[in-house]
Amino acid sequence: MASPYPISRAPGFKSALVGLPVWEGRGDETLEGLDLPLEIAFQRGETLGQVLKELGLEPTEAQSMLVKLSQHVNVRRLRPQDRYAALVDDDGRLQGLRVTLDGKGWAEVRREGDSWRSSWSEFTEVVETQVIRGVLEGSLESSILGAGGEAVVAYVMADVLQWDLDFNRDLRLGDRFEVLYEKIYLNGDFHRVGSVLALSYGNDDRLLEAYQFGEDAGHYDGDGRPLRKLFLKSPLRYSRVTSGFSSRRFHPVSKSYRPHYGIDYGAPVGTPVRVTGSGVVQSAGWDRGGGKTVKVRHPNGYLTAYLHLSRFAEGVRAGARVGQGEVIGFVGTTGESTGPHLDYRMQKGGRWINPQAFKSEPAPPIPPDRLQEFETVRNRWRHALTTGELVEPVNAAAGQQIADLEPLRSQGGRADVD
Repeated sequence: MASPYPISRAPGFKSALVGLPVWEGRGDETLEGLDLPLEIAFQRGETLGQVLKELGLEPTEAQSMLVKLSQHVNVRRLRPQDRYAALVDDDGRLQGLRVTLDGKGWAEVRREGDSWRSSWSEFTEVVETQVIRGVLEGSLESSILGAGGEAVVAYVMADVLQWDLDFNRDLRLGDRFEVLYEKIYLNGDFHRVGSVLALSYGNDDRLLEAYQFGEDAGHYDGDGRPLRKLFLKSPLRYSRVTSGFSSRRFHPVSKSYRPHYGIDYGAPVGTPVRVTGSGVVQSAGWDRGGGKTVKVRHPNGYLTAYLHLSRFAEGVRAGARVGQGEVIGFVGTTGESTGPHLDYRMQKGGRWINPQAFKSEPAPPIPPDRLQEFETVRNRWRHALTTGELVEPVNAAAGQQIADLEPLRSQGGRADVD
């Protein structure tokens, strides 16, 4: 059953062709003054040309934009710390792009008739931290707002916990949350929400913890186990389950009872579909019942399938390697389908298994020789969650106070701090 308090789609927010956060212009808003509040970091090896292509720009138009950007930015030297955001109109046409260089400033290009207008803004970036605590009393966004945070924190939390928590089914009235996160200020003005440094979410029956650690800024539970798993909880960020795994289900098209070896997620046509685990595309083509279907082979004998797509993502073909979370196609209603949805399936050793009941294998753990370092960082984050104070590690007395903190109890209680 779906949660009565699911995470909703943020107003004007959607994942564009490659999962890029974009801000949709509204009828009562002008593109000229519209800010770009959500950004995403460049992936290692990702080029700006690839981003523009996946956003639907024609080669000549993309080249024109790159020329304008090159006046301010070395487009061949973008790093994973650099970020970008896009602006589209109600028809999905790209109207602007901002490229933010970490610690320097941003270059912005906006459509002006049949050409592009560019600008450069330098900034001084200041990172502050904030702790919010609250209880789920409605939607997660409204509960976070009530706790003094920004609504977008709900979506950052969803990304951190995406391997363990389905934010459309698992949220329950009375759930408790504590979040320590970064707030980014540019030239003294609040700009965006940064990384979640630590959080806890849940209730007396189940409490999830996440602590950021390491050069890759990954998240780990209280015992140092990685939150990242071999497979994501869901191939769609925000959707609803319309039909479950069954050995005997009445099929609305064939009008007969037969097995349904997948999970159906209802979503609009064009919604990006993410591959749940890294692997190699086995096939991307037409299936008699599934319509446009992608099948991906994964390590340890796993296979996932994505049925009824409207189209495949660029470069998705047999033999192509795909990384976890990469968009491989878009929701449709091809094949034996009565409406837009994704049929997501999973095999282990050639046998269909229930994706919802599947417990994914974790990523590699923290090396033993770094566990003590992790525990120091974890205790610092716990101290901040408990007191609202982020203690600097150079403070010896505070460091002892952090070291003396008891581990977080599974029921959600915390040690008192004098």
